[in-house]
Amino acid sequence: MKKRIIVISGPSGVGKSTICKEIIKRFDNVYLSISTTTREKKNGEQDGIDYYFVSRDEFERQIKAGNFLEYAEVFGNLYGTSKDKLEQAVNEGKIVLLEIDVQGAQQVKKLYPEAELVFVIPPKQTELQSRINGRGRDDQKEIEKRLAGAGIEIAAGWQHYGHMVINDNLAQAVEEFVQIIKKANGE
Repeated sequence: MKKRIIVISGPSGVGKSTICKEIIKRFDNVYLSISTTTREKKNGEQDGIDYYFVSRDEFERQIKAGNFLEYAEVFGNLYGTSKDKLEQAVNEGKIVLLEIDVQGAQQVKKLYPEAELVFVIPPKQTELQSRINGRGRDDQKEIEKRLAGAGIEIAAGWQHYGHMVINDNLAQAVEEFVQIIKKANGE
């Protein structure tokens, strides 16, 4: 069975989650993986919907048990993708959409060479800063840390990803994703 895995990465605030929500509306056979994290739950987030929130000790137990397909430390917090949920979705013939960071994407690509890696970039740096500020989720120190890391992530995206999507216009960015998924699906 062909494993259809699409990885979406990009800097904070670029619109990855919004694009994923739109993709789910357009395909009935897409499974959006929910990452496990050690970071604190932010306002409005729900366990099991936005992330699976666990302690660092629990996360490390899951690493030792081999429960993660990939995991990485990002901005001082651990994030990982559950191996069993991904395999279940693949076995059900679903297209798996993974919204993960660059480190995790490289781990997935080693395990699943057929995975399509798609990196979302902002039209310009000032737009990214405006989007992060507009979310109202992060304090100034966190915003500065995320913006500083964005340049490194974008450089890695150009180096390691097969597809680059500029999220200047949401409808256009989503349509580019739809075409990437259709091509990966053999349509």
